[in-house]
Amino acid sequence: MTALPEVRGKLLRDEPLGPYTWFRVGGNADVLFIPADADDLADFLKGLDPAVPVQVLGVGSNVIVRDGGVEGVVVRLAGRPFGGVTVEGETVTAGAGALDPMVARAAAKAGVAGLEFYAGIPGTIGGALTMNAGCYGSETKDVLVSAWGLNRAGERVDYQLADFGYTYRHSEAPADIIWIEATYRGRPDDPAAVQARMTEITERREKTQPIREKTGGSTFKNPEGHSSWKLVDDAGWRGKLFGGAKFSELHSNFMINFADATAADIEGLGEAVRADVKDKFGVDLQWEIRRIGRPA
Repeated sequence: MTALPEVRGKLLRDEPLGPYTWFRVGGNADVLFIPADADDLADFLKGLDPAVPVQVLGVGSNVIVRDGGVEGVVVRLAGRPFGGVTVEGETVTAGAGALDPMVARAAAKAGVAGLEFYAGIPGTIGGALTMNAGCYGSETKDVLVSAWGLNRAGERVDYQLADFGYTYRHSEAPADIIWIEATYRGRPDDPAAVQARMTEITERREKTQPIREKTGGSTFKNPEGHSSWKLVDDAGWRGKLFGGAKFSELHSNFMINFADATAADIEGLGEAVRADVKDKFGVDLQWEIRRIGRPA
């Protein structure tokens, strides 16, 4: 990748990715691209060799970057061009780089209900679109109207809710789409009542999740008829060290970088638990956390 398209944003070669993730682990990106705006990203993708892999990294709250780093280009949508939130009536429009809680707060301030659950999700709107993010009984599909993004060729694609084919923590949309903006529709409500529900969600999360640790959100999806945290707990992994990583004593579906863990420690812990739960209970735990890059 000696020749890359000219950009108005930042192109950082051999950039460490650990500082961009909540786990604070992982190797370097061959190239980290922080576009100036959507047009800058589109032009870059159009001019980039189609053989070069492209990954998107949000705020790194739900990802393990492996120790060998990430091949190709990692795109990070940061700053005002990708983080705006506007509310008109019951419609909320948010950039893919906007933090989920920020979107929830903007909706609450405007007296729009339905997006309160985003206060409990520590990611960005782009990630929420990709995985139908949700918590406490609500999901992205419940309020999303439409979204648009760019495909690997830099072409604009527009999706309505039905086009996503959403199921639990899954979308049928092509994985190469880089989402730029989403539109939601809530319902009118008293701002104080919406804020009160958001506060309840935030307080519940603070009491039950290790949000001040080097963690990565929920590790496994809930298998049908089961709770992942209980399977991990019943298998005896709550608080048990695996290298420098462990499952939290506070919530046993959250892994923690407890003692200078490597990415291999954290992913290895997850795989060890998956194997043990399968052996003991016959249940296949599926990762909710993304794992990208090369082993060391």
